[in-house]
Amino acid sequence: MKTLMIRYKTKKDQAAENEKLVHAVYDELRTRKPEGLRYATFRLDDGVTFVHIATMKTPADGDALTSQASFKAFQKNLRDRCVEGPEPVEMHAVDSYGLFT
Repeated sequence: MKTLMIRYKTKKDQAAENEKLVHAVYDELRTRKPEGLRYATFRLDDGVTFVHIATMKTPADGDALTSQASFKAFQKNLRDRCVEGPEPVEMHAVDSYGLFT
């Protein structure tokens, strides 16, 4: 199992557009229902920092996300929407309660 956290900060005038694109990714995920993928996105209190957490059982599970048309649209101009990042970091779970179920 692999878990990634991706953190980035958008420009103030791009935060709402970024959130709209994120919602489109989740709409497509809910339609396609990939089995081995767990995915969550958070917007921090500053209103411009986003954190994505993805857990994949296999590399193919990550492909189920990145191959989506909505994910490609989300990534297309991501760096132009950002003032920081995106910075992917692999994480290793120590313990959790209910987060990955």
